[in-house]
Amino acid sequence: MADGFDGDLPRGVALAWGVAANPQRGPKRELSLEGIVDAAVQIADADGLGAVSMSSVATGLGFTTMSLYRYVSAKDDLILLMQEAGMGLPPLTISEAGDWREGLTRWYRAIIAVYAAHPWLLDIPFDSEPNTPNFLAWLDAGLAVLAESPLSQAGRVSALLLLNGHSRWAAHVLRDEEGPSLPAEALAQLVTPEQFPFLAPAVSAGAFAGESDAFEFGLLRILDGLEVQMNELAAGRPGAVSQPDPDREFDRDERVRNARDKVRDAEQKLRELRKKEREAIAKARGSRYGR
Repeated sequence: MADGFDGDLPRGVALAWGVAANPQRGPKRELSLEGIVDAAVQIADADGLGAVSMSSVATGLGFTTMSLYRYVSAKDDLILLMQEAGMGLPPLTISEAGDWREGLTRWYRAIIAVYAAHPWLLDIPFDSEPNTPNFLAWLDAGLAVLAESPLSQAGRVSALLLLNGHSRWAAHVLRDEEGPSLPAEALAQLVTPEQFPFLAPAVSAGAFAGESDAFEFGLLRILDGLEVQMNELAAGRPGAVSQPDPDREFDRDERVRNARDKVRDAEQKLRELRKKEREAIAKARGSRYGR
């Protein structure tokens, strides 16, 4: 793509694709864009994304901060390039899967592995469609798995976005498992049937005790749903479609908006009352046990 491309790209994206103009004059000692990004990734791997700054990267490389700006003109561009480097390219094992279910499973687990290797990637928000080489390579690998499926092109992309969102959520929870958590026994005591009539039975049954893998369950259900959709399409039926939202046609009606505002206000007051109720119950429990 670099050869002959004359489109107007954001600086960070242009750097990722290798179509940005090179600095005219660098520092006396050797310095490169790749070296800057590698150093930033090493800092993030060791101390988290918050530890990365133009100054910290420059110090780690033994250069001045101004030297870096000849290559990367903004921290946001550096973060984008770090994200690109951290994601890397998808493993070839994805294309070696025996069928689409296995292929998507390998795709999903490979993304989980990337997040495990570079947890700071989860701290970078996804606020735009994929537009850098490595991210598009991951998308391409997923689409290759679905190439023979009856899903439309849009359906295949949507399936990958769904699976990617699930992988990101799973990786977030797996990363944060080492933080402080509430023991299952304590949770069972706090979640009473009086306050939480539907949640309490789930807690008592051990649904939150780590006895089941909710994310593996979610992965399998996503694959099951895609299989149902594919079977419907292969049989010449349109497959399951989302139901239209009947409220959308009324969104421009001022009376509807005013009514919704009143509902939100009422819900907010209800949440405040429930919070006071929980505080009162906690206070009563503390008095009972002499705290």
